[in-house]
Amino acid sequence: MADIHAYPFLRHLRGAPTSYIRHTQNGRVVHEGVAQSFWFRPLSAVLSEAPVDDRELPLIFHARTSDYQDVVVQATVTYRIAEPARAAERIDFGIDPRSGQWRATPLEQLGSLLTELAQQHALELLARMQLAAALVDAPPLLRERIEAGLTADERLADIGIAVVAVRVGPIRPELDLEKALGTPARELVQQEADRATFERRALAVESERAIAENELHNQIELARREEQLIAQRGQNEQRRVEDAAAASRVEASAQADGVRLIGEAEGETERARLAAYGELPPPILLGLALKELAANLPEIERLTLAPDVLGEALAHVAGKR
Repeated sequence: MADIHAYPFLRHLRGAPTSYIRHTQNGRVVHEGVAQSFWFRPLSAVLSEAPVDDRELPLIFHARTSDYQDVVVQATVTYRIAEPARAAERIDFGIDPRSGQWRATPLEQLGSLLTELAQQHALELLARMQLAAALVDAPPLLRERIEAGLTADERLADIGIAVVAVRVGPIRPELDLEKALGTPARELVQQEADRATFERRALAVESERAIAENELHNQIELARREEQLIAQRGQNEQRRVEDAAAASRVEASAQADGVRLIGEAEGETERARLAAYGELPPPILLGLALKELAANLPEIERLTLAPDVLGEALAHVAGKR
């Protein structure tokens, strides 16, 4: 927008680098061009300002396909005023010489014109397409159709409007219909998710089964080894008992042999002693018997001998002499 400064009886206008300014006085063009700066008298000056930069015009409109389904089309048209002098003659770009503001709404007028023309081309194309094809194939076809139609439009050319580019966004049906169309895809995704869940559960069950089998095999192996250990312990105990029994038999045999030898020795000794005693006379045997008896009897304070025993003993002693 141009900057206008007020002075006594005069005004000064300074335009923008992207604005076309035309100053007309008494039907004669005094100043004209882009990025103008000049003095003027507000009572006699007629000023127009048209932007020459690229402008974005968002479009949203409804259309109907050949199978009577409503869709929403989103697009963006990039345009610029290529011939601002011609546009200033066809559209009211006049500005107030005091404030610099547009007296009308020229950009809204241009936007309405571009919207109607683009919508017309889009409606003609979508009316010959079914909904499924429109949702998939229509965006690039619409872009080409709208761009070609706007570029070739004579009315836009007459007012000096040039279309720079056209972008078409996704075409969307009504909300209920969009949900219905998305149901098969959601069901397919859900089925894939369920299948993945089932596979994961099956894998988990298989893993648990393998773990259980491994534990069972380990328990069986442990039981088998425990059985072997018990059997080995039994064999070792049996061997120990057998070895102890054998040692006991050897020891008993040795002791029996020792006892037998001792008994034989004692028997020989006793026989020799008895043989020696057999050669002694009875009195001496009697004396030895008394000696042996005296060794095993308690203490005797008095001993009484009969005369016949003493006499016989003395006679025997005298006979020996």
